[in-house]
Amino acid sequence: MEFVEQLKAKARENKKRIILPEAPEERNIKAADIILKEDFCDLILIGSPEEIHQQAYEYNLENIGKAAIIDPNNNPKKEEYVELMLKLRGSKGLTREQAESLITNPLYLAAVMIKAGDADGEVAGANNTTGDVLRPAFQYVKTKPGISVVSGAFLMFIPDNHFGENGLMVFADCAVHPNPTAEELAQIAVSTGETARSIAGIEPRIAMLSFSTKGSAKHEMVDKVAVATRLAQEMAPDMQIDGELQADAALVPGIACKKAPDSRVAGRANVLVFPSLDVGNIAYKLVQRMAHAEAVGPVLQGMAAPINDLSRGCSISDIVSLVAITACQAGGME
Repeated sequence: MEFVEQLKAKARENKKRIILPEAPEERNIKAADIILKEDFCDLILIGSPEEIHQQAYEYNLENIGKAAIIDPNNNPKKEEYVELMLKLRGSKGLTREQAESLITNPLYLAAVMIKAGDADGEVAGANNTTGDVLRPAFQYVKTKPGISVVSGAFLMFIPDNHFGENGLMVFADCAVHPNPTAEELAQIAVSTGETARSIAGIEPRIAMLSFSTKGSAKHEMVDKVAVATRLAQEMAPDMQIDGELQADAALVPGIACKKAPDSRVAGRANVLVFPSLDVGNIAYKLVQRMAHAEAVGPVLQGMAAPINDLSRGCSISDIVSLVAITACQAGGME
């Protein structure tokens, strides 16, 4: 896909250190070989070096030697990381014995390495549940300053290039938060604008969606979006954010002229922020299936460093693509 190749090229310009904590898994190690060959980021593989090298031999992989390999059971920085864990979580009841055990878990080791500044991002989930991936991330990496909610965005490539940015749009939240408050919805909007910039490479025009446009309907759900719009505008005055807007007012210039004539976003939105997860998830799947759009994601946003979760049914190419996305996210956070 041309977009993924563009991401790789962007990542090459500012190479980041991305961890694959499930390195010994077959898809991961084969993806790692491709990533190392294409050289768009520096890879850190967590796992037994003997096992990883044996698999590289069995699968005839020629590039694994270029990666840094961290053995979770024989890590020279173990004590340093344990001390960091105790500093961050000791007041919450974490004991030294628990920390010494957890740091041998590749998912916890990855999160603590990122917190310590020894890596820039992580991709996992081929062998672990979303909860297992995100739990150590929430405990040690945590969310960005001013952001309390993690959300999931999809990059939507729509065949009709009249929409968004030549057919490219960003949808959120379609994956994580069921019913955000107005404050959380505002944070999701700003995080999605940052995703549009760092990954999609577009200047966001963010539409806060509702079943009302500029007060055309009265309801507490409409009020939530209106308040979220104001809060998002205050959080990110450099972004074009408007709402509340119905989907047609956000996307169709002729309708925007009638419903929101003074809006800089209406009729030309390239980022759609949905008022709840059920709306966002349904919408992206309808567009994907009925409009034959390609959906790339979800890209997790709101973390202090990029940590992205794979589907357990992911392919090798899915891992390569998500590592490229994660590297670009890391670059955009500087």
